[in-house]
Amino acid sequence: MGANFAYKNTRDLEFIIQEWLPSEKVFNYDKFQGYYAKEDIGLILDPILKLCKQVVEPVAEEVLKNPAKFENGKVVSPPGMGDLFRRLQQEGWGTSNISEDEEAMVLPHILYAMIWELIGAANPSLTPYIELTDGAANLIQAFGDEKLKKMFLAKMMDGSWSGTMCLTEAGAGSDVGDITSKAYPTADPGIFKIKGSKIFITGGDNDFTENIVHLFLGRVEGARPGTAGISLFIVPKYWVNADGSLEDNDVQTTGIEHKMGLLGSITASLTFGENNACRGWLLGVNPLENEGKGNGMAQMFQMMNLARLETGLSALSCLGNAFYNARDYCRERIQGRLAADPKGDRVPIIRHEDIKRTLLLGKAHMEAIRAMMYKTFLAFDVRHRDPDPEARKKASDLIEVATPLCKAYTSDEAWWLIGEALQTYGGYGYMNEYPISQIARDVKIYSIWEGTNFIQSMDLVGRKWSLEKGQVFAHFLQSIRDFYASNQTNQDFRGEFKILRQALEAYGEIQAAMQAYKNEERPEMIPLYSRRILTVTAQLYAGSLLLDQALLASKKIKELGPDHYDYAFYAGKAAAAKYYLNNVVPNVMATAGIIKHGDTSAIDIPIEAFDY
Repeated sequence: MGANFAYKNTRDLEFIIQEWLPSEKVFNYDKFQGYYAKEDIGLILDPILKLCKQVVEPVAEEVLKNPAKFENGKVVSPPGMGDLFRRLQQEGWGTSNISEDEEAMVLPHILYAMIWELIGAANPSLTPYIELTDGAANLIQAFGDEKLKKMFLAKMMDGSWSGTMCLTEAGAGSDVGDITSKAYPTADPGIFKIKGSKIFITGGDNDFTENIVHLFLGRVEGARPGTAGISLFIVPKYWVNADGSLEDNDVQTTGIEHKMGLLGSITASLTFGENNACRGWLLGVNPLENEGKGNGMAQMFQMMNLARLETGLSALSCLGNAFYNARDYCRERIQGRLAADPKGDRVPIIRHEDIKRTLLLGKAHMEAIRAMMYKTFLAFDVRHRDPDPEARKKASDLIEVATPLCKAYTSDEAWWLIGEALQTYGGYGYMNEYPISQIARDVKIYSIWEGTNFIQSMDLVGRKWSLEKGQVFAHFLQSIRDFYASNQTNQDFRGEFKILRQALEAYGEIQAAMQAYKNEERPEMIPLYSRRILTVTAQLYAGSLLLDQALLASKKIKELGPDHYDYAFYAGKAAAAKYYLNNVVPNVMATAGIIKHGDTSAIDIPIEAFDY
C-alpha cells in the first residue's frame, strides 16, 4: 500500500469547467472547435482516471521498491518508468500539446492541466520528465530557427528524446548571475564549445530515451558579468549530425542526488566539456555582437510562469491524493464513540468531530487552490488564443499576479496540510506501508523548485505590486471589491462576505504599512514580511473564488433538494467556502496587525545568539 492513487471521480474538475468558469470561450476558439466541448470533458478525464489507477500508479509502486540508482557510472530508472513516459508522450498526453504546428491537435491549457493533476497524483516522480521536456521544447520552438526546430521538436514530442532546464551550479543557485559555465565561439556560426558543471538537474540523465536535450545557461567568453551576459544553448547529451545520426557530446553524469522524495525522478550532477569536446547551439543573440549582452535569462523567463504554475499543480496533486487517501482510511477505521453518545457503538473515525474538521480543512484548501489554479490556466488559453487584444491583456495581467500565488501558496500550504492528513491515521500514518508518509516527502521540493517561495513573495511585493505603476495589481484587487459589492447582501453567505470585506480592508492596511516602511527607507521590512504577504494575498483571492463557487452551489442545492444524487457535492462546495472564509481568511486581518506593529526582532537578533 506504499503508493495509492485515491482520486475516485473528477466531479470537482468538471464543475470548474462546465459550471463555474466561462470556459465556453476557450472551447470555441478555432483551434478547439469541433474537437472539444466543455460538456464532454468527462469523456477525456474519466479514461485518464482509469489509466492512472491501472497503469500510472503501479509504476509509482515500483519507484518505492526500486528507486533510481547510479551504478557503474550509469543511471538506472525504476522499472516501467521509461515505458510509461513513452506511452504518455506517444498517446498525446505530453509534450506534443505545446506544438504550434497548425495541423497539431492539442488540448486547451486548462484541460491539459487537469489531466496532469490526475497523473501527478498517481505518480509524482513521472511528472518532471514530461514537464521539463515540455519546457525545453517550448524554448526551442520559441527561439530556435527552422533547422533546430526540425532537428529536435518531433523527437521530443513523441517520447524519443527528453529535455531539461540546465541552470543550477554549486556556487550559483537562486543567484543565477554567478554561474561560471562558459561557451566559446567556433568556426561554425551558432555553434559554441561548452564547458562547465551543473548540479540538481532534474531529468539530467535517464536510461530510457535516445537523447537528452539540455537547455543550458552559460556565459560566452567575453560577455558581460552578471545576468546581463548569460546566454541559452541547446546542449544535447548526444550531438545530432546533419544526417540525424548521434555521437557523443562529452556530457557526463557524475552522480545523482539521494533525495527525501520523488525517488523515481533522477536529479543529476553533470559535467560538460571535460574532454573539450562538448558543443551547443546558441539560442538568440550572440552577446559578442550585442555589446556583451545575452538574452538567456529573458528566454528562460518566457517559460517560467508556466513552469511555476505547473510546480504548484504538482503540489496540488500531492495534496489531493493525501486527503483522498485520508478520507478513505477514516471511513474504514472503526475506533471510539461519539462525544454525544459515549455509551453507543464504536464508529468509523470519519464521524468524529476533529476528524471531520481535519478533512474539511483539506477539502477547503484543496478547492481554494484548484479555483486559483484553473482560473489562471484558463487565462493562459485566453492570452494565447483570444482574438481580442483587450481580453489577452486582461488575461496576461491575471497570470502575472496569480502565478506566484499559485506556485508558492500551494506548495507552502501543501506541506503542513499533508501533515494534517497523515495525523488522521494515528500511528499508521507514520508507517511506510501507508501512502501519506511518502506523499509528504514527495511534496516538499515544490516550495524550492522554480524559484524558492521567498523569491516568489519578493516577485509579488517587489514587482507585481508596482507593475505598470501599480495599475495591474490595483485592477486585481478591484475585481475582488466588485465581487463583494455585487454579492454582499446574499443571505446564505452574509457572514462570509462580511469577513471578505474585512480582509479587503486589512489588505489595504498591509499595503499602506509597507509603503510607509519604504518611505522611511527601511527596505529590510520587505523581505521580512514578503512571505506572509504572499500567503494572505492568496487567502484573500482564494476566499473570493470559493465564495463565487458557493453562490452557484447554493442555487443548485435549492433546486435539487437533499434527495438528488448531486446534492452532497454542492453541499460540500458551500461547506468548504464557509470553512475557508471563517477559519482561513481571518489570517489576513491578523497579519495586518503584525505588519503594522513592525516587530524587527528577527532582524535585530545577533547572529551569535543562534549558537545557543
